[in-house]
Amino acid sequence: MKASICSCVRFFFFFPVMAMTTGPVCGQAETVPQETDYYRITKMAVPDHVVLEAGGLAFNDKGQLAVPTRRGDVWLITNPGSSHPSFERFAQGLHEPLGIAYRDNAYYVTQRGELTKIEDTNRNGRADRYRTIYRWPLTGNYHEYSYGPKFLPDGDMLVTLNLSWIGRGASLTDWRGWMLRITEEGEMTPVATGLRSPLGFGLNAGGDIFYSENQGDWIATGRVTHLKEGDFGGHPEGLQWAHRPESPVDLRMEDIDESLGLSLYEYARKIPALKAPSTILPHGIMGISTSDLLLIENDDQVGPFAGQLLVGDQGHSRIMRIFHEKVDGEYQGAVFGFRQGFSSGVIKLAWGPEDDIYVGMTSRGWSATGEESYGIDRLSWNGVVPFEMQAVNAEPDGFTIHFTQAADPGRASDPDSYAITDFTYKYHSSYGSPVIGQMNKAITRIALAADHRSVRLYVDGLREGYVNEIKAEGVRSREGDGLLHPEAYYTLNNIPEDRAPMATSRGPVENVSANLAGEEPSKSATAMPAEWTRGADQTIVLGTEPGLRFDQTVISVKAGSRIAFSFSNDDDMLHNAVIVKPGTAGGVGTKAMQLGLNGHDMGYVPVMEDVLYHTSLLGPQEEETIYFVAPDSPGDYQFVCTFPGHHLTMRGILRVE
Repeated sequence: MKASICSCVRFFFFFPVMAMTTGPVCGQAETVPQETDYYRITKMAVPDHVVLEAGGLAFNDKGQLAVPTRRGDVWLITNPGSSHPSFERFAQGLHEPLGIAYRDNAYYVTQRGELTKIEDTNRNGRADRYRTIYRWPLTGNYHEYSYGPKFLPDGDMLVTLNLSWIGRGASLTDWRGWMLRITEEGEMTPVATGLRSPLGFGLNAGGDIFYSENQGDWIATGRVTHLKEGDFGGHPEGLQWAHRPESPVDLRMEDIDESLGLSLYEYARKIPALKAPSTILPHGIMGISTSDLLLIENDDQVGPFAGQLLVGDQGHSRIMRIFHEKVDGEYQGAVFGFRQGFSSGVIKLAWGPEDDIYVGMTSRGWSATGEESYGIDRLSWNGVVPFEMQAVNAEPDGFTIHFTQAADPGRASDPDSYAITDFTYKYHSSYGSPVIGQMNKAITRIALAADHRSVRLYVDGLREGYVNEIKAEGVRSREGDGLLHPEAYYTLNNIPEDRAPMATSRGPVENVSANLAGEEPSKSATAMPAEWTRGADQTIVLGTEPGLRFDQTVISVKAGSRIAFSFSNDDDMLHNAVIVKPGTAGGVGTKAMQLGLNGHDMGYVPVMEDVLYHTSLLGPQEEETIYFVAPDSPGDYQFVCTFPGHHLTMRGILRVE
């Protein structure tokens, strides 16, 4: 039973793990909502013989769902929203298609090496005509994925080409790392470059193009960027084709000098062609592998969020929500949580005929928190509006938060209900980036609107080019609900000119933030102890394998022996190796996912007694040796990678005998 809240006791809830309890406040109860209260996930029943590693989703005029798979088939699913959908193979023999669109009784599929039109000319339910619209070269590199197409209003199509991978992103063939515009007749025009892994892209309500990006070299963290013709998205490798006469990008690889030590935003102010992200998704907090984009077309689909974007994440098996606004002619905005808990890695999103969201998933080669290897989930809204931050607007001196429901005025006006921290990332060729420039901000005044549906926070020292973590963990609705997602991350590219203030205010106040304790060095000693005059008793060499796995699953050591533990990261993403007490790998991994902005600086190693020893967080092709004494008590201890999401599959046993 929901009740009004008084302000004598305050509760704080930490994202991304949802609190699921109620607690007494002055004799009454306040409720903490759950995503399942509003958005239901239904798993599609898939026949055993169908390996549905979904690379795309497209509904035809009959309401059938076409799904190309990474294994080269296209399945037509009839009655996809029922408990017993039927599957028919429509096409086969494709080369890892990662995108499909339907138009005028034909399907358009992007394979690794071409854009293909597929038709059923005799209307028997099977493809009988495959026509190459446009082809691009391949080297055979495993990273040469190709995505799309997405139709533009004039009938032209957009496709994007992933970079190759040879230790870091590379453009080994023509136009890798580019967005291309292709006509039905096969005429190609390059649009923009600087892309690394551009799986998600599409149009917003205004017809502008946005694309999503994954963390990697030159890419500090996931992000969503507005692209126009001639834009450079940040990864220099695609610039090697910019000299061609058809290129709209006037920039060269040698123009990018990472020795300047700038953030991407700062560099974009020096080089006009470089496009700063519209929204930055903090790594490990708002996912780890950004995927598809989906426009919320109206308020009847998932709530009062029309015009906003949904963005998937493969590694964390989740979807986030993005609000954009234009300031000084450029898009910027905030990302919020939306729904976690999908069955596998979220790759593709599509609206169904009943305004449900169909989620195409796979985790082969790209492990995910969802336990299934592949499949399709359906997300349905029950029509009840959650208490959420509907939008966040930048102000000349702070932010205005708009709520989906009226807020409790006492809690919404209480300065202790909020906290704001800004930060940014490095722009460099290394894989990812730690959070840098982090600063707690002082909220000097609070103004609550008369209808209690919005609140303006006056903030000292706003900085352009920084992401602002806005926490509203203490705010409650009039009915006593906490916010379903109490954090927003606003990318402040431009501080707007003056806007009219609200009528009421409260403050000044003091901003107080807690600091996390650091890890004691004895758990990660990289120098051999001086007393080990005879060296280590045993040297262990641990590496990685594709698919988020270590190259060993069981390592035996003697109790109390001196161990030199060498970890080599042979993968193309960040990893660590953390040795924990028996049976605690899952709990330690979950805690690592909750470290928030401090995660990277802490190497994603939480301060816990269950953590015995650990390496640093290592980038691709890096290695490190740590020294420790094996536990005295025999048993099956564990080693695990605690980079967000990796702990589900990347673990092994350290057997102490």
